[in-house]
Amino acid sequence: MIESMPVVDAHHHFWDIPGNYHPWLCDDPMIPFRYGDYTALRKPFMPRDYESASRKFTVVKSVTVEAEWNPQDPLGETRWIHRVADEYGRPHAHVAQAWLDSRNAEEILAGQAEFPLVRGIRHKPAGSERPLPGTTAEPGGLSDPAFQRGYSLLARYGLSFDLQTPWWHLPEALKLGEKFPETLIILNHTGLPSDRSPEGLSAWRSAMKTFAQFPNAMVKISGLGLPGKPWLLEDNRGIILDTLEIFGLERCMFASNFPVDSLVGDFDTIFSGFLEAVRDLDPWEKRKLFVENALRIYRIDA
Repeated sequence: MIESMPVVDAHHHFWDIPGNYHPWLCDDPMIPFRYGDYTALRKPFMPRDYESASRKFTVVKSVTVEAEWNPQDPLGETRWIHRVADEYGRPHAHVAQAWLDSRNAEEILAGQAEFPLVRGIRHKPAGSERPLPGTTAEPGGLSDPAFQRGYSLLARYGLSFDLQTPWWHLPEALKLGEKFPETLIILNHTGLPSDRSPEGLSAWRSAMKTFAQFPNAMVKISGLGLPGKPWLLEDNRGIILDTLEIFGLERCMFASNFPVDSLVGDFDTIFSGFLEAVRDLDPWEKRKLFVENALRIYRIDA
């Protein structure tokens, strides 16, 4: 093993295509994607594939996140994930699909909350493709009244919210959190800092500091790849350390985003990079980032 310390992977996916329908993986033409060509992902990725990819690490628990299964059947993926867990012993928690702006949002949330592995919901909100001043109430976005009606129900069903949105929408996310303070917001993929220019990173840091004002905001350090480049620590060390400084030790956790991030690096490269970035931390601090925070945030038995 590269590292004897156990790891809890706070964000990965399973899919079994073409037997299960994921439009982005099954349909043509392929959609624009932040890592570019994702043809290599258009094949099954199941627990044995995950265990092969992560074999040099002791991954003791893991969390699956919805993988854009057929949006007409959000409960179908959750049923399937539970069958996978029964057969393979993984995952140990699941973030399910629900469209919060839909007419039947409460019905779906009630259904998802009945499953024993479900801890939260992910609905990727609509947003702008580049930074724009102000906010808009575009359909399906964070400020959309229909979205907020659905979001307001999460606390009723004991569900957290996994937020995947580029950093320029984080001021909107802060307002959402302040309006519904009981709901935990778990920011996916470090706020997607794709622009690595000095100006881009400065704007990303400012947005992250804004969002971190919400005390129930957590962040997964993951999804740091750059299109057309292998995963390199020199590209990502500063982002990792800045995130830890902004959010603090108790609110951060590491995650693989596999198999998606296999497009930019293997599991060993990514997790070894995380370990190297925090090499100066005390062992108990590393344990929080790699194990304990994910167990607490996703309510997984140790």
